Amino acid sequence: MIDRSHDLSVTRQAKLLGISRGAVYYLPRPVSDADLALMRRIDELHLEHPFMGARMLRRMLLREGVSVGRRHVTTLMQRMDIEALCPQPGTSKAHPGHKIYPYLLRKLVIARSNQVWALDTTYIPMARGFVYLTAVVDVASRKVLAHKVAITLEACHAKEVIEQAFLRFGTPEIVNTDQGSQFTATEFTDVVLAKGCKLSMDGRGAWRDNVFVERFWRSVKYERVYLRAYDSVSAARADIAQYIDGFNVRRPHSSLADATPAEFYFANLPKIAEAA
Repeated sequence: MIDRSHDLSVTRQAKLLGISRGAVYYLPRPVSDADLALMRRIDELHLEHPFMGARMLRRMLLREGVSVGRRHVTTLMQRMDIEALCPQPGTSKAHPGHKIYPYLLRKLVIARSNQVWALDTTYIPMARGFVYLTAVVDVASRKVLAHKVAITLEACHAKEVIEQAFLRFGTPEIVNTDQGSQFTATEFTDVVLAKGCKLSMDGRGAWRDNVFVERFWRSVKYERVYLRAYDSVSAARADIAQYIDGFNVRRPHSSLADATPAEFYFANLPKIAEAA
């Protein structure tokens, strides 16, 4: 938008465009090594103690000898897209203009495949930098139906993941997400509603905050991500995909009577009524 060779000064162009002059000259800075290490530790503590907010996480870090302010912890949590899973004051606001759908899973018995799918996004640390992992999980079977590793938090990634799941596994009755802007954007919700699915969204900071996917995040991080130091986005994509393949087809779950997620998923699909 700014033409540095134009007769008008950069200051004047910025004023006419309604943007600050500082924004014209600003160059994004990479996340420091210290912040990357701190973000990883915050992520680990969040998995262990999901009820902890910025204040309590700061106290935990101080006990470990890490000197950090509460506001800085809050900033890093926002960058990682995590928050405490507990009742909170009504200070969190949804993205302006995005519709929030009611939570539909309360007291719902989920016993069959393709009854409820859950979506969520989590932070994945690398040797340098970080990425985000978005996944679709069939709640009844715990099978990961589709996933994507991306460098940004945008609705287009959530849209791509849910479209992959629709293409491979059909249509669920309910799709459950949290209230992240990538899930409340019409780019995502229109795709879900067009398939005839009901949309369900967890409340901000609710204890039930998409717990079905949270359990998978704990598994993939402790069993794979934290044991690796991915040196590139492509390495993260390949290794996480390999883990998910094994999780689906080779790992028995006690909650599924020792069946694997894939076995339980295909055994409990709704039966199609036979033609008369």
